[in-house]
Amino acid sequence: MDVHRKEIRSFNMSRIKGKDTKPEMIVRKFLHSKGLRYRLHPENLPGKPDLYFPKCRTAVEIRGCFWHGHRNCPFFVLPKTNTEWWSAKIEKTAERDYTNEMLLLSAGIRTIVVWECNLKKDKKGDTLENLFSEITDEKV
Repeated sequence: MDVHRKEIRSFNMSRIKGKDTKPEMIVRKFLHSKGLRYRLHPENLPGKPDLYFPKCRTAVEIRGCFWHGHRNCPFFVLPKTNTEWWSAKIEKTAERDYTNEMLLLSAGIRTIVVWECNLKKDKKGDTLENLFSEITDEKV
């Protein structure tokens, strides 16, 4: 049973962004400041990855721990209400993520996944530097 009326829940859910999220903006600003240029959500690629680096043939996905079901993460907690529905929704998202990664890989594009929890204050610096290294190493 939900704690909100259907209209209120619908309104709340409509306010959740899919693009230009805070974690995505952190990654974009950092990589841009390092001189890397990328395409945002290219429609011609499977899953429209968050960032695409054509020269490196690399896609970067910035995933929210809750929405993408980050296992063994303290930020992924299955809701106590409507558990079956949420579980199925998150499982479908994880399956779609996997399918898109395989389609990108078969097109010769590698995918790097950055989880939201790794962009928290204590891990952000290392995560961003490792991401930059991972993208630029492939280019050489």
